[in-house]
Amino acid sequence: MKKKIAAMIMALTMAAGMLSGCGTGGEEKSAGSAGTSADGGAHLNFGCYVYSTSFDPAAYQNASWQGMRWGITETLYKFNDDATLSPWLADSYEVSDDHKTWTFHIRDGVTFSNGNPCDAQAVADSLNRLFHVCESTEYSSTPKQYIDMASIEADTEANTVTIVTNVAYADLRGPLCFPFYTIIDVEGDTTDAEHPGGYSTSVIGTGPYVLDSFDELSKSGELVKNKNYWNGEVPYDSISMMFIEDDTTKAMALESGDIDLAENVTTISDLQKLEADDAFYVSKKTGVRAGFALVNFNGILANDALRQAVFMAVDGETLCDVTVGGMYTYGPGVIPSTLDYDSEKLENPYAYDQEAAIKLLDDNGIVDTDGDGIRELDGENINLQFDTYKNRCLSDFAEGIQSQLKAVGIGCTVNVLDSDTLWMQMQEGDYDLTNSNWITVGTGDPEAYLLNWYGNGGENFFTPDNTDATNYCSYDNEEFNELYDQFKTSFDEQERKDLVVQMEQVLIDDCAVLVHGYYNSTMISNASKVTGAEIPAFDYYWLTTDIKPAE
Repeated sequence: MKKKIAAMIMALTMAAGMLSGCGTGGEEKSAGSAGTSADGGAHLNFGCYVYSTSFDPAAYQNASWQGMRWGITETLYKFNDDATLSPWLADSYEVSDDHKTWTFHIRDGVTFSNGNPCDAQAVADSLNRLFHVCESTEYSSTPKQYIDMASIEADTEANTVTIVTNVAYADLRGPLCFPFYTIIDVEGDTTDAEHPGGYSTSVIGTGPYVLDSFDELSKSGELVKNKNYWNGEVPYDSISMMFIEDDTTKAMALESGDIDLAENVTTISDLQKLEADDAFYVSKKTGVRAGFALVNFNGILANDALRQAVFMAVDGETLCDVTVGGMYTYGPGVIPSTLDYDSEKLENPYAYDQEAAIKLLDDNGIVDTDGDGIRELDGENINLQFDTYKNRCLSDFAEGIQSQLKAVGIGCTVNVLDSDTLWMQMQEGDYDLTNSNWITVGTGDPEAYLLNWYGNGGENFFTPDNTDATNYCSYDNEEFNELYDQFKTSFDEQERKDLVVQMEQVLIDDCAVLVHGYYNSTMISNASKVTGAEIPAFDYYWLTTDIKPAE
């Protein structure tokens, strides 16, 4: 088995090394053995899930995350584990009385990895390019989801960037932490006129590492040290980022020594084995993520009785405790119970009750008339299309729910996709259920996250002609909309908390989103080779300069 793991890892690194350099220097690099690079420098092998074949923050949401997770790009501010903020590329700010004009001082002396200055003009150009191309191209990132931008201007003498928004924000620093707003070097090209196709694998950032090569087939890449890094010593000369989709394979690669570091081993037996072995350090943290399935209200699940029966047929506690072995903590609300949003006040009228689900279906004439075990609606067998992907136990939830639905006569087909395809089909509304695992307070509070269920009379439904919209499920509830409108204009902390509880209760009462539970993130390192590998609560940040070779 060890030979098989080693052969797989070698194939990935060789495929990645076949591409010419995408970063600085232009030299072809190749991965070395764990601990040392081919030229004798410090080297790290990182086994991880790869969510996108692009690193352009405008292209896909997953691409924006990937650039920051791989240590290539950075934002103006960043989150600490307790959701407080720290300066990053900006070091101070001023805000107008109406909270619509924000002026950020860009940290002096920062350069991109290619040596170009990351000054106020470069920051303004990067952000202007993001908003421009996301409006004028088929890119799927939605920067207006979190910032309703009016203008972005640089003062080159003061080295400041002034952002004017159309609406007031309690604290714009929080939204600017989101990976959409990573700063890349666009060299003054804010329309991609000189960069047709964007910066898929040619993104230049300010982070400690540089993307040197990436192979789309293996979805693996090579990173090299940013020799121009502004924020201290970069510990590794090179890093091999190895796409390993299967968690058991990831765990075995750690045990065999073929990788030094891995994120999110979610197979509970594998994780428990690693936790019991002193050769490995397991960083585990209840973070700010929730796993859930969006419900498409523009399909068969718009039928209230069917949707309510689906929710009552799903035993969430068993799925969390047994199916995924405690990697999630169950709860019906969309905000993790560990966050300070009074989840104990929530009530669930559609908690697991298989007999009640069967009775509800029978009472509403949703029955099996031909004896094939599947109930019919409007004369056709019910066959829910459930899109998922193999990460953070999402496909395990989908398959477990499929089995539980079958027990009450509801057909369900599980479609295991890659993350980019799932995202595109979600935007197109081509699903009945589609599950994801999202950060719930990605801008510092749940304002941006809850926007996913804000319908606004259909004006916030995502369509090809409305790509700035954020509602991918066609859910529209007048009470929720009114509560959200109050929430986004309130600067009072307690009032905002109370409104969150009310919005969560509306979603529960409507069976608007099938919550799986709240995710416990992990990062596992070879203790003899790596130190400082802690999983952050906000997992925007995987590779940091805190992760170093062990002494």
